[in-house]
Amino acid sequence: MRKKFRFSLAYQILAGLILGIIVGAVFYGHPGVEKYLQPLGTIFLNMIKMIVVPIIVSTLVLGVAGTGDLKQLGKIGGKTILYFEAVTTVAILVGLLAANLFHPGSGVDMSSLEKGDIDQYVKTTKEVESEDHGALQTLVNIVPTNIVDSMANTNMLQIIFFTVLFGLGIAAIGDKGKPVLAFFEGVADAMFWVTNLIMKFAPFGVFGLIAVTVSKFGLASLVPLGKLMILVYATMIFFILVVLGGIAKLIGINIFHLLRVLKDELLLAYSTSSSETVLPKIIEKMEKFGSPKDIVSFVIPTGYSFNLDGSTLYQAIAALFIAQMYDIHLSIVHQITLVLVLMVTSKGIAGVPGVSFVVLLATLGSVGIPLEGLAFIAGIDRLLDMARTVVNVVGNSLATIVISKWEHRFNDVKRAAYYETYK
Repeated sequence: MRKKFRFSLAYQILAGLILGIIVGAVFYGHPGVEKYLQPLGTIFLNMIKMIVVPIIVSTLVLGVAGTGDLKQLGKIGGKTILYFEAVTTVAILVGLLAANLFHPGSGVDMSSLEKGDIDQYVKTTKEVESEDHGALQTLVNIVPTNIVDSMANTNMLQIIFFTVLFGLGIAAIGDKGKPVLAFFEGVADAMFWVTNLIMKFAPFGVFGLIAVTVSKFGLASLVPLGKLMILVYATMIFFILVVLGGIAKLIGINIFHLLRVLKDELLLAYSTSSSETVLPKIIEKMEKFGSPKDIVSFVIPTGYSFNLDGSTLYQAIAALFIAQMYDIHLSIVHQITLVLVLMVTSKGIAGVPGVSFVVLLATLGSVGIPLEGLAFIAGIDRLLDMARTVVNVVGNSLATIVISKWEHRFNDVKRAAYYETYK
């Protein structure tokens, strides 16, 4: 008997994406598109941002208090950071290899490229460079002076630091902490209900965001930069299927099973260029997929600062693309320098909006690449951001399984049962 077709959220988001592209293309250059449709996207993104902090705090408190062991938590944290560093380094190397093999910037006629406005990024970069983002300063910045301010600015690392200590405190006071734990359990359940409600608006938000993007830049404007776009997308797909797929196979997971379970979230992340939009659902799904609550609630939020696989991969390709555009040869030493600088800066400013572009602006000068070159790819940065957001989401989701397997706490029976619902 054939399964009855169900117009699921993934299909609704896809429909919003396609309609947005059509409307944006038809009304290319018309100011009314941004005026009337941008609010749809803004409302959706604001609703998601509204629930991110309560979900992270409540689930992390429950996870940490459930563990209740500082030594065990430190062990999970150490393994998580070690894994993140290894995978992001591979991502940078894959990006450099792709750019060196295919030379996307060679032979580019710069007169045919339209410059974009990078003033907003330069302003952010100056703010970033006014601070010291060395390893020690990054550690200092993790400790909040005002947790309410950290929550208001969604500073993920500071929120995690405070919440971990708070969760350990609840565990340490025993029975006195049970009412507090019950409160956060109620908050978590309520926020997941709110998340499911907000997700019903996702197709409309996606429609508005995509329509505005296409109406601004048009389809024809993408042609001169097509080579870069094709290489970025092809490398991202290679990274997911080969690198992340290889890691998944090593731990006994089929990467296609994971992608199938996450299809709604990946389509939403791609459409909105925002990992935040899917954070609540990723936490919920990875727990159902077999990872324990304490590992999921620690790894996913931490990954948003330390495991930006797609962003670091893109930064490596974009840096070499600009160097090739200006016919600048980067030696192996220069490329190693670029890898080291990107590894540090991408961690130090992970909470800054437009992080990939900002990191590039802050680090290109370290190997003598003209910053002005970024103006040529500013126009399509949004479209490239869509791809790197998907890789970030897949990378962080897989990380929860890796750490769970590493701790011998992954539930394969639960995973198999949950995957059956997606067949």
